Amino acid sequence: MMDFEGVVRRLSPTLKRITKKLNGHHSFFDDDDLYQEALSHLWIAHNKGSIDGKTDSYILQGCYYHLKNYLRKVREHGVSLSLSSPVGEDGVCLEDLLVAENIKSLEHIEGKMEVESLEEKCLSWREREVLSCFLEGMSMREIGGRLGVSHVMVLKIKNRIRDKYIEFQQHTAN
Repeated sequence: MMDFEGVVRRLSPTLKRITKKLNGHHSFFDDDDLYQEALSHLWIAHNKGSIDGKTDSYILQGCYYHLKNYLRKVREHGVSLSLSSPVGEDGVCLEDLLVAENIKSLEHIEGKMEVESLEEKCLSWREREVLSCFLEGMSMREIGGRLGVSHVMVLKIKNRIRDKYIEFQQHTAN
């Protein structure tokens, strides 16, 4: 079995260049995050013995494809919001909503984000898709056009999201 530390020492400079190159499009990661993900992948492959006898080029290519797949999955499932981005059809920013609610503590904001995360788990993929479009500031007709459904169907999905939200609030209040 290969010495893991030796492999890491040998491949680290190239792995760092790969992660820096791949990370050019993702502001929610830094290069160290991707480097750690590559090392995790390398560690798992090392423990399985799947890199024994392989060339450095082969191992690096495996790390590269793992990272590309990892980023693809994150991009498909990740939702990033900016406090200054408008949400909803009225164009109100999240920052304005937070100020309007007189939120003063970071703990309260983190609690709200945790609740939103739990709410996402309660929504179907289509409901999450519609919600994501609303958070991008799209109108019902624009969402319908993007998703290939009528704006009436978007309204029905929006109502289902609202109903689930109300049900979730009542459930957490009890």
